Amino acid sequence: MSIKLRLILMNFLQYAIWGSYLTSMGTHLYEIGLGDKIGLFYAMQGIVSLFMPALVGIVADRWVPAQRLLGLCHLLAAGFLAASAYSICATAPDYNYWLIFGLYSLSVAFYMPTIALSNSVAYSILESNRMDTVKDFPPIRVWGTVGFICAMLLCDFAGFQKSYMQFYLSATFGLVLGLYAFTLPHCPVNTSGEKKSLTEALGLRAFSLFKQKKMALFFVFSMLLGVSLQITNGFANPFITSFKAIPEYASTFGANHANALISLSQISETLCILLIPFCLKRFGIKNVMLMAMFAWVLRFGLFGLGNPGGGVWMFILSMIVYGIAFDFFNISGSLFVNNETDTSIRSSAQGLFMMMTNGIGATIGTLGAQQVVNHFVNSQTEPGAQVAGWSTSWLIFAAYALVVALLFALVFKYKHTPEKA
Repeated sequence: MSIKLRLILMNFLQYAIWGSYLTSMGTHLYEIGLGDKIGLFYAMQGIVSLFMPALVGIVADRWVPAQRLLGLCHLLAAGFLAASAYSICATAPDYNYWLIFGLYSLSVAFYMPTIALSNSVAYSILESNRMDTVKDFPPIRVWGTVGFICAMLLCDFAGFQKSYMQFYLSATFGLVLGLYAFTLPHCPVNTSGEKKSLTEALGLRAFSLFKQKKMALFFVFSMLLGVSLQITNGFANPFITSFKAIPEYASTFGANHANALISLSQISETLCILLIPFCLKRFGIKNVMLMAMFAWVLRFGLFGLGNPGGGVWMFILSMIVYGIAFDFFNISGSLFVNNETDTSIRSSAQGLFMMMTNGIGATIGTLGAQQVVNHFVNSQTEPGAQVAGWSTSWLIFAAYALVVALLFALVFKYKHTPEKA
């Protein structure tokens, strides 16, 4: 099997694990009476991203080959997620919240670092085979989105959207990738014998990137944009499904198959990923990031104005722009960090990027979004009032994304030279 095909399989499984439950977990939590805890479950992904990706990146840079560490993390994550699913089944109908949440938290603590780590593995293998990461990585990464879509649809049409079985599905994919990762080509660690300071030995030199104004601003705005990352993952499915309580929309496809409708977002991703090399070379990182930011405004705003009936076209358009919102930020940002940092701290820098986006940003975003939803949605008992509350919530999120975009346009300075891209 060629190197590219092996990396394609790695990416497919990497995101199939996440796609199995990420967009439907919120609906399952509502089903078992934990709707007011959705923000905490998604925020935990951000909380562990504050330190785990950076720590795992340090280990990969200094001591353990990245592909082996990737396999170990996936095996541990799969085991804890399967245990969480079992605890849901075993403690029904009362449900032991702290046991379920604790095991889930341990699972994401080991899964979240694998997102940055899988990128580092791919970059290392591509570079060792003298390939261009900017050109060759996006067509490989697109298969991660395909894996996410396949897992989402499997979860939907297997009837797992409201069930703990989505966790078992994810754990199965995790077990397969955990074992497969040990067969990937070797990724060297930094074995230089030169004398290093304590900061360098611990891999903390990546934090020195904050001394560069350009990188500091990039990481700060990555954090601010990261606030938006998990909001639709946590709340889009419960929002769309809530229309089933209104007779006018009860029989619509979207209200009954929210995951299938949301999967259009990931289909959009597969196309937008392929545009990244062209857009980065043609427009530069600042303009690409601005495209992502304004796409988030549309993503949220269209949710706030649409419905699964006559306004379903707004939902569909929201799904289409998601590809730009997510990929033009996450993938382009990762490539930017890879190109702007020294090879000796590259894994650590990827971990730092994850910490700022999926860590600080996503944690603030999901906890804040939960408060907004609790105030405008969960405080209501009448279905029509709840849907109206959802609309207000989405428009608030859109306004936030617009403010961030305008600030970024004014503050972040970056001179793009197409001939050097």
